Amino acid sequence: MMKLYGLGPTRSLRALWALQELDAEFEFVPVNLLAGEGRHPDFLRLNPAGKLPVLVDGDLVLTESAAIVLYLAEKYGAKGLMPAGLTERAQAYRWIMFAVTELEQPLWRIAKHSFLYPEDKRLPEDIALAKEDFVEMAAILDRHMDGREFIVGDDITIADCVTAYVVDWGDEAGLIGGCPNLKAYLERMYARPKAPQRIAEAMASLQPVA
Repeated sequence: MMKLYGLGPTRSLRALWALQELDAEFEFVPVNLLAGEGRHPDFLRLNPAGKLPVLVDGDLVLTESAAIVLYLAEKYGAKGLMPAGLTERAQAYRWIMFAVTELEQPLWRIAKHSFLYPEDKRLPEDIALAKEDFVEMAAILDRHMDGREFIVGDDITIADCVTAYVVDWGDEAGLIGGCPNLKAYLERMYARPKAPQRIAEAMASLQPVA
């Protein structure tokens, strides 16, 4: 059985979403990064970067949440997460790349300079610039979503499993107030019966480190 190593509000939610939409059998293995479990030698053998998620499927050990979603969609090709037509697949790849580069990277910069870096290395001016970058790029996706239910085609695809999470992250940061289409998209996506927790709910469920 496949194993997904993950933790609450991390990008593990993307892989979890794909697994649930695909009705795949898997075991969820919690890794408490807050307690330092990501630096344990056993986990570092799976992912030397010490980050989540990690998917183990037989001899395959796969990191990077978007890669995991793509792999799962290929593995369960008949389930429909991977668009059948070449043109729609190309568009799905396009929006996945857009999500992890244009949207996610500014949010990471905000997180790093807000609380991840040591206080003496945090740059408030970089937070302001990152917010501007995110808002500018989110507006592009918001225009794309005008009149659309899903990012590509008429049903959920890999693009949605990857992108909905980062849009929710932007919402948590208070940065999509000017994007009504993205707001509506989030509500639709997380109303799906197989959707994972939203970031805020997953964060609230974390157990404090003793």
